[in-house]
Amino acid sequence: MKAISFREAIKEAMSEEMRRDKRIYLIGEEVGEYNGAYKVSKGMLAEFGKNRVIDTPISELGFTGIGIGSALNGCRPIIEFMSFNFSLVAIDQIINHAAKIRQMSGGQWQLPIVFRGPTGFAGPLGATHSQALETLYAHCPGLKVVVPSNAYDAKGLLKSAIKDNDVIIFLESEHMYSDQMKLPNLEYYLPLGKSLIKKQGADLTLVSFGKILKLAFKASKELEKENIDIEIIDLQTIRPLDYKTILKSVKKTNRLLILEEAWPFCSISSEITYLVQKYAFDYLDAPIKRITLEDTPAPYAKNLIKLWYPSKTEIIHAAKNLLYLKR
Repeated sequence: MKAISFREAIKEAMSEEMRRDKRIYLIGEEVGEYNGAYKVSKGMLAEFGKNRVIDTPISELGFTGIGIGSALNGCRPIIEFMSFNFSLVAIDQIINHAAKIRQMSGGQWQLPIVFRGPTGFAGPLGATHSQALETLYAHCPGLKVVVPSNAYDAKGLLKSAIKDNDVIIFLESEHMYSDQMKLPNLEYYLPLGKSLIKKQGADLTLVSFGKILKLAFKASKELEKENIDIEIIDLQTIRPLDYKTILKSVKKTNRLLILEEAWPFCSISSEITYLVQKYAFDYLDAPIKRITLEDTPAPYAKNLIKLWYPSKTEIIHAAKNLLYLKR
């Protein structure tokens, strides 16, 4: 085992797969000479050369189209967006082309491509740099959406994403890039489309994903002091959604709390709520609760951010409210 950061885990996943397959290359703004905006690709230009670690102009629409065209001609590109907010500039290429080519060609074309980069809130950066866009991309058939919550998962999931023959949206977080974690020295892969129970519990199921999962664990430790035992599920992959793991847990605990770093309207939590009430309604002993961002663009002022972004206290109060029927 070795302790490495989240950014190093991402780099290792890309480098290991690029050594294995010469068709794989990395393209994006500042990925080469500058070693990546967040130093995720540090040293990769020196190892793989400028034909496989490619710096681009500030033109997301352009280099996304180049990546799609190259994938149709036998390459396996990894396209990095400096911020996934900037992917909106290329959304026509992603949703109208990448996501639809396999079906529109009757399965004659595969598109093995990974779009990756940081997403979500990362401090007072303003509304246009603080959006969690996984719901937007998960809405679209033809895309797989992956959101890891730690370095171990990120490496295994990204390696699987790079080997996958479908279009993958792989979302990270600036706030996690420096997180340290012990990883095995041996190569490993983690399956896409599979949720994991990160903590066993009996009183309440809490479902979340990405960096906000840290708040769930902090709240869980506080609740343990009051003998409240929470089961925590990390979705890992948003689409395809492993709802069977959620249903099995809800049938055990009979209560569900969903924590999501996104706006509430048309959210992942809305989809989970629908699936649970459809397939496990009779097992619920209390209404489903969810905690999301406030339904406004991200504020810049720190005092407003505290009101806008979920807190540990909010999670604790929601869990207790769910449990009031038997306590």
